[in-house]
Amino acid sequence: FSRREQPIFSTRAHVFQIDPATKRNWIPASKHALTVSYFYDATRNVYRIISVGGTKAIINSTITPNMTFTKTSQKFGQWADSRANTVYGLGFASEQHLSQFAEKFQEVKEAARLAREKSQDKTELTNPALNITSHQVLPSPIISSNGPGEDKLFRSQSADVEITTEKERLKKMLSEGSVSEVQWEAEFFSLQDNNNKLVAALHEANANVDQWKKQLTAYQEETESLRQRVAELESQGAPDSSSENNKEELNQTLEELELLIKAKDEEIQMLKSQKCGRWETEGEREETLQKLQELEARNAELERRLHLAEQTLAETLAEREKIQNEVTKVAEMMDVKIFELSEIRQGLAKLVES
Repeated sequence: FSRREQPIFSTRAHVFQIDPATKRNWIPASKHALTVSYFYDATRNVYRIISVGGTKAIINSTITPNMTFTKTSQKFGQWADSRANTVYGLGFASEQHLSQFAEKFQEVKEAARLAREKSQDKTELTNPALNITSHQVLPSPIISSNGPGEDKLFRSQSADVEITTEKERLKKMLSEGSVSEVQWEAEFFSLQDNNNKLVAALHEANANVDQWKKQLTAYQEETESLRQRVAELESQGAPDSSSENNKEELNQTLEELELLIKAKDEEIQMLKSQKCGRWETEGEREETLQKLQELEARNAELERRLHLAEQTLAETLAEREKIQNEVTKVAEMMDVKIFELSEIRQGLAKLVES
């Protein structure tokens, strides 16, 4: 830009240009935000948007009445420049900066329109074809107050303006169409990504449900086996009455054996005290000794039976206590499994509700 141009508005923004190859992707013009300014050329009566990065002009866009600045988000706007054959995009730091730039764009666009109309008026007034004499005027069904040369001039200029306007409008539509296509494609990719995330979350939830169902089935099987084990232990511990009867019989037998041993001990003592007086012959003595030996053997046998009975009773009591401990432990395990089953069912219920 030259010295005859004066800046009328400046702001800072990140500058982008549409990819010329694909017309779909934005290419950043620099790594940092740049100064973007509106300039007015008083000599040519034109308005331009200029942004310089280093020694290079990043944006050099002449504003025409057919241009449109579009806000595509809260902080991003764009416009198409058919002369530069590109689309510019600006990313602002805030929505307020974007609104100020858009308002200034509208003002400059209106000023450019007025400048173009004023320039056309000057061209029409200074055109030599307007110096035609009145006697050369021919009647015209469209313009009756002007001559044929003037009619031709107005028609030619109007046709050129209409052709130029139509070209710019078509280029603008193509540029905006490509940008809209980019926006729709970006939104489509975003929706597709969200859909993929939802599908992955659904698969994960289904996998968790299958895992919980398998765990629930395993817990149910383990609980059933524990119940069977408890039933077996209860059936083993069921004959408590017979155990009590056996205990009473053993106690009674022990008492009888103790009485019998006591009686035999008394008999042995009595025989020992009377052996001197009653042993009249050697044969009676041997018989008495033999009888005494038999009594001692029987006494030893009774003591052995008593010891076995006591041992059997102790083993029976120990086995009964062991069965009771195992039943208690299995019951505690069942309580824990039942609690875990209830937790899993609650989790499945919440998952089904969600």
